[in-house]
Amino acid sequence: MMDVPGWLDLAATLDLPRSGAGPAFPVVSPRDGTVVAHVPDGGQAEVDAAVAAARRAFDHGPWPRMAPAERGRALLALADQAERHRDELALLVSLEMGKPITDAHSIELRALISTLRFYGELAGKGADELPHTGPDALAMVTREPSGVVAAVVPWNFPLTLAGWKIAPALAAGCTVVLKPSERSPLSALRLAALAREAGLPDGVLNVVTGDGPAAGRALGLHPGVDVLAFTGSTETGRHFLRYSADSNLKRVWLELGGKSPNIICPDAPDLERAAATAAWGVFFNAGEMCTAPSRLLVHADVADQVVDAVVEKARALRLGDPLDPATEMGPLAGRAHLERVRGYVDAGRREGARLRSGGGHDGLFHEPTVFDRVRPGMAVAREEIFGPVLCVLTFTSVQEAVLMANDSPYGLAAGLWTADLGTAITVSRSLRAGTVWVNCYEEGGLNVPFGGYKQSGNGRDKSVHALEKYTELKTTWIQL
Repeated sequence: MMDVPGWLDLAATLDLPRSGAGPAFPVVSPRDGTVVAHVPDGGQAEVDAAVAAARRAFDHGPWPRMAPAERGRALLALADQAERHRDELALLVSLEMGKPITDAHSIELRALISTLRFYGELAGKGADELPHTGPDALAMVTREPSGVVAAVVPWNFPLTLAGWKIAPALAAGCTVVLKPSERSPLSALRLAALAREAGLPDGVLNVVTGDGPAAGRALGLHPGVDVLAFTGSTETGRHFLRYSADSNLKRVWLELGGKSPNIICPDAPDLERAAATAAWGVFFNAGEMCTAPSRLLVHADVADQVVDAVVEKARALRLGDPLDPATEMGPLAGRAHLERVRGYVDAGRREGARLRSGGGHDGLFHEPTVFDRVRPGMAVAREEIFGPVLCVLTFTSVQEAVLMANDSPYGLAAGLWTADLGTAITVSRSLRAGTVWVNCYEEGGLNVPFGGYKQSGNGRDKSVHALEKYTELKTTWIQL
């Protein structure tokens, strides 16, 4: 990994978009507030053009008619391109949304490349069905690509979440219009250029830059879009469902907000590790994570010990320049987001939670913040903050912990720490969440599905199950 001057030297060589003839908007780096690029401010006309290109490529182009293994080879070629340009892509992510360069390089890019390779290798390995019939008929159940897919992704993991959408959609034979967040368009634009270099046919992967009310809404309402996959806020997810109802009833797959509980029982096999993981989980990526374990539920018998350890970890985190490889936590993504997080910190104080650590900020850098003596009804315990703020609640029985954990409109993920196998199984079955981590957090692989219950969304990213979102089941009955 390069030092800070090395990354700055590389930044100086980037060929970044500048203002052109049409409407454009600035990409402002939360690192230092500078404008690093200007990108097209897309609206209805740009969305129409991108959807038309994707429709031509699907209806008349070679992509959906290729042998699946050939599509897989194209995805593997794109993965190779991303690997070759890993430093450049990581730098773009760090500049546009403030992610520490070490995390951008080793985590964000690893996820993108692994996802492209997973679905590249998976393409062609599926099987259709031949259900049993009588001797006078033949039945076939086949999966066909759904058509044009709109993928709308947020800024917190711009390439990881783009990869989770576009890789299975492309592997299935669909064509894609990707709309990145207006805060993080640069890495998506570069990925599209690499896709062309990797040999994807024209119109197969298109990128439209613009904001949600213009470009996002236009995609949601567009009659030429067959499937829309979105990751972001629950409020915006509701808009996409309305857009579907008001247009062509396109299928909408949603991965939305979270307020994930992390339950530490007194018999946790390693309380020190549980506390360290709790701190890492909520402060990683500056807390800008839908799965962040932002509700720490600790048994009263060990609460003081665990919270003291979490506070110690929080205070030791190194905030700084995201281009410094030693930085552990960078800035929040923008001024409006900082003010939102600050509002929740103020609300926690007003409602009577005890501030154990942090609470302050310097520019867009917000201190890792820990509240204890939090009650379940407080705003900080119920609403997604999407920042480096941890809320600690205590319980005295496993049954109480489960009730508190499930007392949320969200159901994306949960954590549980216990040495008792029976507790691990019964509590995991009782938690209304799409993923439950036992004696760990944020672990897993591409071969397991990811998604939520309740207002955390529907459908699943990752694994073979993601292909179900981008394919249609067709039954063919042949009378002999």
